[in-house]
Amino acid sequence: MKFLHRRSFLHLAAGAAALPFAPDVAKAQAYPSRPVRIIVGYPPGSGPDITARLIGQPLSERLGQPFIIENRPGAGSNIATDAVVRAPADGYTLLLIASANASNAALYDNLNFNFIRDIVPIASIARAPFVLEVHPSVPAKTLPEFIAYAKANSGRINVASSGNGTVPHVSGELFKMMTGINLVHVPYRGGALALGDLLTGQVHARFGGLNESIEHIKSGKLRAIAVTTAERSDLLPDVPTIGEFVPGYEATAWAGIGAPRNTPAEIIEKLNRVTNGELADPKLKAKFAAVATTVFVGSPADFAKLIRDESEKWGNGDPGGEHQA
Repeated sequence: MKFLHRRSFLHLAAGAAALPFAPDVAKAQAYPSRPVRIIVGYPPGSGPDITARLIGQPLSERLGQPFIIENRPGAGSNIATDAVVRAPADGYTLLLIASANASNAALYDNLNFNFIRDIVPIASIARAPFVLEVHPSVPAKTLPEFIAYAKANSGRINVASSGNGTVPHVSGELFKMMTGINLVHVPYRGGALALGDLLTGQVHARFGGLNESIEHIKSGKLRAIAVTTAERSDLLPDVPTIGEFVPGYEATAWAGIGAPRNTPAEIIEKLNRVTNGELADPKLKAKFAAVATTVFVGSPADFAKLIRDESEKWGNGDPGGEHQA
């Protein structure tokens, strides 16, 4: 009889221990029960915006609730990040994480948040090269020619980016540092505006997303000088990498989704599983490829490691390693 009482007690104790976890499991099973917002710190038509919309639609279809893209551009995406950090940790406000989030801590002194502490990574989505591209009026056709042209016209070549502190901006600054050339940075509020002025010749060159300008490059309206990634792009196989001429140079655009810290782990895991499942769809892969972007999947821990590694790279003062004059 004592044995039966002890066994009953153990069963009751085990049940009581499991109770605190039951609500979170139930929430994850029911999630989402209303629309989910993905906050994007860039304007419509930008690379991160395109990424958010490409993944938002299949998530809506798979999970049965709208995934609404909300653009809050400004301050190198910090306005959007701050909004998500302050949102309830319930899985209904997500952040489109982009490359700039890894460099902002080194560029902004008075942020109201600690990105690595306050945002929990959910899933990586895609990555893409940036491209150094010029207006056809610029005589340089190769990277060595561009460097020589910039040195001969020191301080007179304007280079546009999607804004101060964005990764296209710091990619250009890294290029300047490693080559010893003097280019004038012209920041815009988003890649689309910078691209527009490059197309009309208001600026000479741009560091920007290849997905934003690939069609203009193919049509001859712009000339691609080099891509920023360690390997050449399949879309522009004849265009070299900057690293082929400037050893150690590398910069990559990447994106994923995250949520406020303390978001239930079960919701994080569910979103990661569903996102990775959708990214395995050949049709969705083709849509990303059409905008010069490659999907890449992983666990929340994998994405967190990428963010930490990139934060260290851009924050250590010499992200390209040894640089040359």
